[in-house]
Amino acid sequence: MSTLPPPLPETLGALLAQPSPSASPCLIDRDQPIDRQTLSTQAQHLARALIDLGVHRGDRVAIWLPNVPAWLAMFFACARIGAIAVAVNTRFRSNELVDILGRSGCKVLVYWPGFDRVDFNHTLNACDANALPALSCCIAYTEGESVPKYVLGKPVHAYPTLLQSAPLFEDQGNADCPCVIFTTSGTTKAPKFVLHTQRSMLTHARDVAQGFGLHAHSLLYLAPPLCGVFGLCSVLAALSAHRPCIMHPVWDATQADTAITRYQVTHFNATDDAIAQLLARSTRTPIYPTVAFVGYAAFNPAQADIVTRAQARGLTVLGLYGISEIQALFSRQREDAPLAQRMLGGGYPVSSRVRVRTRDPETGQVLGHEQSGELEFFAPDSRMLEYFGDDASTAAATTEDGWYRSGDLGYTQADGCFVYLTRMGDSLRLGGFLVSPAEIEAMIQTLPEIDACQVVGVTINGALRPVAFVIPKHNAVIHATTIIDHVAQHLARYKVPVRVLTIDRFPVTEGTNATKIQKHKLRALAQEQLNAV
Repeated sequence: MSTLPPPLPETLGALLAQPSPSASPCLIDRDQPIDRQTLSTQAQHLARALIDLGVHRGDRVAIWLPNVPAWLAMFFACARIGAIAVAVNTRFRSNELVDILGRSGCKVLVYWPGFDRVDFNHTLNACDANALPALSCCIAYTEGESVPKYVLGKPVHAYPTLLQSAPLFEDQGNADCPCVIFTTSGTTKAPKFVLHTQRSMLTHARDVAQGFGLHAHSLLYLAPPLCGVFGLCSVLAALSAHRPCIMHPVWDATQADTAITRYQVTHFNATDDAIAQLLARSTRTPIYPTVAFVGYAAFNPAQADIVTRAQARGLTVLGLYGISEIQALFSRQREDAPLAQRMLGGGYPVSSRVRVRTRDPETGQVLGHEQSGELEFFAPDSRMLEYFGDDASTAAATTEDGWYRSGDLGYTQADGCFVYLTRMGDSLRLGGFLVSPAEIEAMIQTLPEIDACQVVGVTINGALRPVAFVIPKHNAVIHATTIIDHVAQHLARYKVPVRVLTIDRFPVTEGTNATKIQKHKLRALAQEQLNAV
């Protein structure tokens, strides 16, 4: 791997316009190759079309599409004129869509009315048009379907027609132009709008390409959706490395399994659930001989052993770390690390300029290695510009010396690695120590009758104590005393749950890449049940 990074393109448009050193396509969409020049030309035509529709520098264009090349063509078209692409989660329904479009002031919405996997029309028609005063028109992506003339009283323009516009050869954007807004998960309150510049996206893409070992023979399979930072960072890294990215509109384990095998994929990043689905597709061992690297994000507590299971099938899976504010694929564990280390979120930052520290949230003291506290990052190349339209939150997220406060619990290690444990809001101050509930959950899940577990903190006699929610396996009988005794035998006394509550399923919210458990609802339920005793 080269120690000197390649020159950074001045703009996203310049990245796309770079000639490829090989004849390989830049995208393979449902087995159809698309070369770099074609994607760049489409972006030029769409940029002119957007200008003709009244979109100019700084205006917002919502991209509400699955993983199709048009998503990227529209993203690069926005960048070409200095407009801001708003990445809209395809799982959003009418209330969420109105909130995102309304608060961000989107002028144009791009969507696929004929898509057969998501009913975009139904969701859009359920929106309140009066709540979207800035929206002037919609663009309907099609693959041969008919296009409505109006939606919510706004004119609809056919995407194929816009591709016939005269090209905009001049790149009107620059490195400092804001180019994309990602929405935070919003599990407890309205999502914030994370705004990044072209420079931050370009620099991080180059660092990821190097840090993830994308080389002249790499092929990337795109598993996460482009509407999230996880997916977009993956594709931009592949484009930066001039390597093909294989994609399908939505995640489908059967399609992914076929593509990974057929194209001899070398890299992909996915959630724990997606990896588990791939492992279930066949009994081949090794399951994917050409795959050298799989980065994973842990969302499902029931998949806590996914790294071990994958290793048994010859698949090397590594923990990652990333958040919208400093971008996905921010760090990764190493392939030669012990299995226990590879299972951990965090790892080594892909940029040599990054620094990581932890701070005690109560005293404000910066902590030493191996001491758990709030993770803070000095990440000048990949950090967001701001929370769009929210100066107060932007100021609160940044320290006076320019470090980003992540809101995540973790610790640093002396060799430059760091470990992510959980969200600070989910961490527990027990016995005077910050404790990750995942440690207690993992211990409970070693019991054969437990399918999944979540641990939250409740206040009892003025002190915070852990309470465990468990989902039993089919027909299993749960004995609370057995679970409590099991934890007491293996963990410190202050980590032992005071109560074990059985639940059919955890409350969740739909995130960009996966469903996320709403621990605040579990805390409220636990406190309510304890107060009733």
